[in-house]
Amino acid sequence: MEGGSWAPRRWSCLPGITLLALASLLSCLLTSGQAKVYSRCELARVLQDFGLDGFRGYSLADWVCLAYFASGFNTAAVDHEADGSTNNGIFQINSRKWCKNLNPNVPNMCQMYCSDLLNPNLKDTVICAMKITQDPQGLGTWEVWRHHCQGKDLSDWVDGCEL
Repeated sequence: MEGGSWAPRRWSCLPGITLLALASLLSCLLTSGQAKVYSRCELARVLQDFGLDGFRGYSLADWVCLAYFASGFNTAAVDHEADGSTNNGIFQINSRKWCKNLNPNVPNMCQMYCSDLLNPNLKDTVICAMKITQDPQGLGTWEVWRHHCQGKDLSDWVDGCEL
């Protein structure tokens, strides 16, 4: 080694930014490891097994339509709202009222953490969705259902599925 030629390398970016980038990458990897994007018929069968067909007068096709327009059938979908709340999971259930995120001052009507709604087995998601549907608005609680599914022929959503 020649004298004076060695010098410590300087980071090209600030350590805080590096840590933030690493944390973001890690959270993506952890979430994607648990993520599941259902096919239309696979989801229809799972929701039928959970008893959603006919629940509160809504067809299985209503639920499948909702899941498609809410999340594209993605169990790990999380959407951040301007008010700081998040929409979580395959049905995009909001943290403002239905689940607990970092804010301790929310009603948490489903009595679960929002992260529970990202589980690919859908048990907690279905339990919470059933509770939401008992609200007087029913599936109308979801704006995407009102705009894309309500009052439409939804038979194509389950057509060809072996149920």
